[in-house]
Amino acid sequence: MVVMVGCTPPGPLSEGEGPAHMTSPQPSPGGEGVASRALENIDSLMWWRADSALAVMMEFAGSEAADSLDVFNGHYCQLLIAELLFKNDYAQTNRTELLQAVAYFDLLVGTQGTDIRGTDTFDVSLQGRPCRDARHASAKNATQTNVFLDARAHYMNGVGFYERDSVVAACSEYLKALEIVETQFPGIETQDVAALQVEHLPRFMALTYGRLGDLFSGQFMQEPAIVCYKKSFVFSKIEPTSANGIANLMSHLGKQYDMLKQFDSAEYYYNEGLRQLVDTNNLTFRNLVSAKALLNYNKGNGVEPAVSDLKRMAAKAPDEDERLTRFVVVGDIYYDASQFDSALVYLTRVFENKDDVVLKRDAARCLRNIYQSRGDTLKATQYAMFQAKNAVSEGESNAQVSQLNEMFQQHLQWKQEKVEAERRQTEQLAARQRIVRGVVTAVVVLLVLGLGLWWWMAKRRKEHEAETQTLNEEKQQLQTQVDDALQQLQTVDDALQQLQTQADDALQQARAMLPQRVADLYRAKVPNRLERILAEFEAAYPKALERLAAAYPELSETERQIAVLNFLRFRAKEEAELMGFAENTILKYRSNLHKKAASDPISALIAE
Repeated sequence: MVVMVGCTPPGPLSEGEGPAHMTSPQPSPGGEGVASRALENIDSLMWWRADSALAVMMEFAGSEAADSLDVFNGHYCQLLIAELLFKNDYAQTNRTELLQAVAYFDLLVGTQGTDIRGTDTFDVSLQGRPCRDARHASAKNATQTNVFLDARAHYMNGVGFYERDSVVAACSEYLKALEIVETQFPGIETQDVAALQVEHLPRFMALTYGRLGDLFSGQFMQEPAIVCYKKSFVFSKIEPTSANGIANLMSHLGKQYDMLKQFDSAEYYYNEGLRQLVDTNNLTFRNLVSAKALLNYNKGNGVEPAVSDLKRMAAKAPDEDERLTRFVVVGDIYYDASQFDSALVYLTRVFENKDDVVLKRDAARCLRNIYQSRGDTLKATQYAMFQAKNAVSEGESNAQVSQLNEMFQQHLQWKQEKVEAERRQTEQLAARQRIVRGVVTAVVVLLVLGLGLWWWMAKRRKEHEAETQTLNEEKQQLQTQVDDALQQLQTVDDALQQLQTQADDALQQARAMLPQRVADLYRAKVPNRLERILAEFEAAYPKALERLAAAYPELSETERQIAVLNFLRFRAKEEAELMGFAENTILKYRSNLHKKAASDPISALIAE
């Protein structure tokens, strides 16, 4: 509370008040003054030593410098407080002030990702003092700074929602943070050097994608979680989030594939995670070993080896809470293996001592079934009542998952449209440049020819006056022809642009209609359905199969066809029917596809 009071900006907004109701934001001192420099130092320290930064913030909040904060730095301070609380594992206590900061930074940056400071819409005075930003930072640096603060504010807003179990709102804020960064730094997704040089930006992207992966994983949405964790891994390689950050991501990725029953992929990521660790005295190592133990059991390698590894990790746990987490898995394995006496020992301890409702609910389910099988109705009813009391509505859960999936798909579509628009713009610019170069070359050549002709005519002027007149007339005709040629070039250019637009529209229409046409062909059960479906796909994605074959020459024709059917979202059963294979054969082909193209999703290559 001391920190919150010390950094509260003047004239606070009411909670929920957005940019439409705010007055024009006031400028930052641009780094001048004790308070501004203190906040910048705290921010820099926070990325490496969050505990030390929190101590410095507490000291700053009680100082006279905190009283001199202007509006910009007041909101900046509240954002830092939220981040410091999060990084030090404290609940977000300045929720109202953070919401005000989010609205403030949204207005400061503007909806198009541009800095409005210094424009006619921005108030250039601060309590009678002139704005000094222009003397200390370029407009570009000011824009980047404010965009990054805006993205961080939405990220922390998402953290606050997530702490309050508002999963949908949290997802919306995380996606908003990504879109803010990707709009202002369009090269960030393609690893553009200029974008990656913005301080802490790759690490921020890794953290945001990681939080989204955790969110989707918690809702058992494995596919979006895998996408986000892999994105987080890309940025973590550029700027690690922590000493064991990459190993943690490997652990999370393995868990997603484990839940999808893709055991080979899960084992690959678990092993990669262990390979990334430099020591074994940490939570990440214990999680990976425990996950591999459960995986080995699920693969049919027996109860005792898995339980032995889990017990060994539980013995290394530094606190009772982690030990109980390991015991849940031990109890589940014993329960699954029908060794109920052993299962009771561990699951009862978990139920009686664990605070996590989800784990207690899992333990209660197993305990209820064990006591029911033994005829102990009293105890079975006790655990059943706990389950009922803490049950999550299936309807609410499904609706939430559906809403999250829709939001994520809309984000992916936004990214795809953004990339496509940038590609078209680049191609159009290149085409115009080629035409301009051609026209300029033609004009230069014509000018050189004209000058040579004029020199030749001047040399012979005295002797051949009549001939000179004739040549002048020829020159005039030549100029007319040049003008006509230039006009024809312009006409051809216009026609080419129109044809290109029509071709792009036709291709977009074909891609939009592809899912329906493919579904109709599949349901119609006409002869040669597979060939016709592939023909429809090639019409909508020209040369996609050629790109696939070039990128992965080791793929057989059957594997490429299955890759296309996966891209068209056919289920394994449907693919088996189309290709005349058994469903297990299709699943084996899918597994082989993943092994051969694990580092780069085939769907992204196809959709280029």
